[in-house]
Amino acid sequence: MTTAPAGRQPVHIMAKPTGAVCNLDCEYCFFLSKEQLYPDSTFRMTPETQETYLRQLFATHPAGGEVTVNYQGGEPTLMGLQFFRDSVEIADRFAGPHQRVQHTIQTNATLLDDDWGAFLAEHGFLVGVSIDGPREMHDAFRVDKGGKPTFDRVLRGIDVLKRNAVSWNALTTINAANAEHGLEVYRFLRDDLGATFIQLIPIVERVTPALLPMADAGWGVRAKDRPLYKQEGSAVTHRSVTGEQYGRFLIEVFDEWGRNDVGDVFVQMFDTALAHWLGMDQAGMCVHARTCGTALALEHNGDLYSCDHFVEPAYKLGNLAEGRPMLDLVVSDQQKAFGNAKADLPQYCLDCDVRFACNGGCPKDRFDTTPDGEPGLHHLCAGYKDFFHHVDAPMRVMAELLRNGRDATALRDWYAARDTRDTAPTP
Repeated sequence: MTTAPAGRQPVHIMAKPTGAVCNLDCEYCFFLSKEQLYPDSTFRMTPETQETYLRQLFATHPAGGEVTVNYQGGEPTLMGLQFFRDSVEIADRFAGPHQRVQHTIQTNATLLDDDWGAFLAEHGFLVGVSIDGPREMHDAFRVDKGGKPTFDRVLRGIDVLKRNAVSWNALTTINAANAEHGLEVYRFLRDDLGATFIQLIPIVERVTPALLPMADAGWGVRAKDRPLYKQEGSAVTHRSVTGEQYGRFLIEVFDEWGRNDVGDVFVQMFDTALAHWLGMDQAGMCVHARTCGTALALEHNGDLYSCDHFVEPAYKLGNLAEGRPMLDLVVSDQQKAFGNAKADLPQYCLDCDVRFACNGGCPKDRFDTTPDGEPGLHHLCAGYKDFFHHVDAPMRVMAELLRNGRDATALRDWYAARDTRDTAPTP
């Protein structure tokens, strides 16, 4: 067995080769205004930065195991196919003999064609596609630079992926337009699109009260002219989901999934919850891990930030071309402090019976106050509590099945028996 050099550790780097530049103008996108951090940039990752990123990425990971090469944005396909052909070649060059490479890309899919499809399939890319549900729900906020709907273009891109047998998953935000339609959204993703891997991402647009009118109006200006979005303020836009809505949405989807789809459809939130019921407090989604700090964001010029949601000057760790390698930045005191701060919770959270599954949620959304007035409560707390309480019994069933070496799909039988019992006539 190969022993990794001391200090190496798996990290997830979200590389943004076009920075915040995108061909769409989704109203809730927190990242578009990040253009302002680089006022004189062309927003294209240079070949030198690309090679530095990949060389250091493989050097950061253990000598054995999987290394994920991840690109997102903005819209990364704006770089063109050659950039990604180069990425595959460079990754193959730097990968160690016992390192497996997984290429991934997150995209709005509107620029994909069969050349893209053939390339992505050939190199085993996993593609995350942003799609918010049926037409009306998707087009409510996911529009192009001219304010026009994008649903048909996204579906054409998904068709490219399916036609070329590319592995893909659905990245679906939960927002004011679709929050009350959990079952409809899930069935659309599952039945109409054939999605078998689904991420459900709550939209919480946190702003200061002074910025709320402009934000609620869709900002009303080009991305580069907007105020730089920072994780600050106590107000939320009308596009945001409430805690109660998010909880209901997850419960609707979970019950449908538990009755019909366990083992066939994989929902990231449910996989993460099950891991916590199995006692793994650092598994799955970072937002529900006990600590964070191993999912970082790399800008197009080589600047490395603590987190995708904290691409702000205060959270810049350094630049890959300026002396300190990625590994040093990942294990720096600054990044360790950022990650460990997630475990600092109000007493209300520490006393909560589902803290083991929630762990307080993502720090970016901890701007509410607890019932006793302590700051630091997650904005979606009510929904998290509703959901985790609702799934406690089925999660225990699945956890016990797995511990006994059985398939978790037997949860469907548990639901069937419970439904029969609940509908049986009273003697």
